[in-house]
Amino acid sequence: MVELKRTGRVVVVGAGMAGAQAALGLRRGGWEGRISLLGDEPHRPYDRPPLSKNVLLGTVADTAFDIDWEHLGVELLPGRRALALEPGLLRTDAGELPYEALVIATGAEPRPLPGAPGARLLRTLDDARALRERLRPGVRLVLAGAGWIGAETATVARQLGCEVTVVEAGPAPLAGALPGSLGAVMAGWYAAAGVALHCGVGVLAAEPGAVVLTDGTRLHADELLVGIGARPATGWLAGSAVGLDAAGTVLVDERLRTTAPGVWAAGDCVSYPSARAGARLAVQHWDHALQSGGAVAASLLGSDAPYDPVPYFWSEQFGRMVQYAGRHAGADELLHRGSPEEPSWTVLWLRDGVLVAALSVDRPRDLNQARRLIGSGAALDRAMAADPAVQLKAAAA
Repeated sequence: MVELKRTGRVVVVGAGMAGAQAALGLRRGGWEGRISLLGDEPHRPYDRPPLSKNVLLGTVADTAFDIDWEHLGVELLPGRRALALEPGLLRTDAGELPYEALVIATGAEPRPLPGAPGARLLRTLDDARALRERLRPGVRLVLAGAGWIGAETATVARQLGCEVTVVEAGPAPLAGALPGSLGAVMAGWYAAAGVALHCGVGVLAAEPGAVVLTDGTRLHADELLVGIGARPATGWLAGSAVGLDAAGTVLVDERLRTTAPGVWAAGDCVSYPSARAGARLAVQHWDHALQSGGAVAASLLGSDAPYDPVPYFWSEQFGRMVQYAGRHAGADELLHRGSPEEPSWTVLWLRDGVLVAALSVDRPRDLNQARRLIGSGAALDRAMAADPAVQLKAAAA
């Protein structure tokens, strides 16, 4: 690997959490040269999780990071879109930017719905502000997708007095993320909140004042919001030396280096090798953006530490805090700590007796202890682990 001069210029492409943390970590870690942080939005770097919560509720209007970029000597370049990447040169819609090192942190973009090209998406601050203006008592909102964004937006919309219907192509909420038995439990949350939930059917088309489903059902709708997943925002890398997988995700090594010399990547747009999981992982959640942004800065500064955290995310929905840690793919055993019929509960996934993942509902202590146990590769005493009155850490064999 070529030794980087700490007096050279680093360009960070993408001003979300991962990009902001990369720029912050570089400067605080001793990078002396110019650091340019550019994003395609006109705003200062901001946090995204509040968009589907506090911004929609109207309790906050701005979620900009509380970072004094000018004091740090980080050059902000808002409203610039990356167009192409060449060795040592980034082409943007506002001109060329030479670099010694470059960090790709362009994140992911919502998947559009083919039958509803004009439907709303919720990714940016402007998206959230525009939707907030429309969420009034009595407004009929249809949400395509019962994933994390769908559940959070449905929660807020009901608080604002909207009539809410959620349409999910899978058999239950979070069908692609959790076992059907857990999704079925969450379906009850929708009903209790007064949200109509249609599973096993998709949105075929949007019409003025209505949404047509694939089974022919026509739903009255003043607004349609699509939340059916996201894809890496990496189209601008076509033809570059940066290797992508079939899904368009940037392939990085254990130090977040891409296949292009002098180019690193972090956040929702990357796929990294996980020794813990025994597979490459592509994670699209806030904690990964936070941690990988700091890790990519450390890598540029010379750290040899591999990037392999315990994946973690959370969601606030229908008055509940839902948290997940680890990766349950390949698990061979599921343990319940408490019943899903109770206000708070946890489920644990084990592989050969070792804890590999956990999901908790309003049991944050369980989740915090599970993250540490997963990180250490702890085996569990099953009887103790299944007893919600026993601290989970006490079940470590």
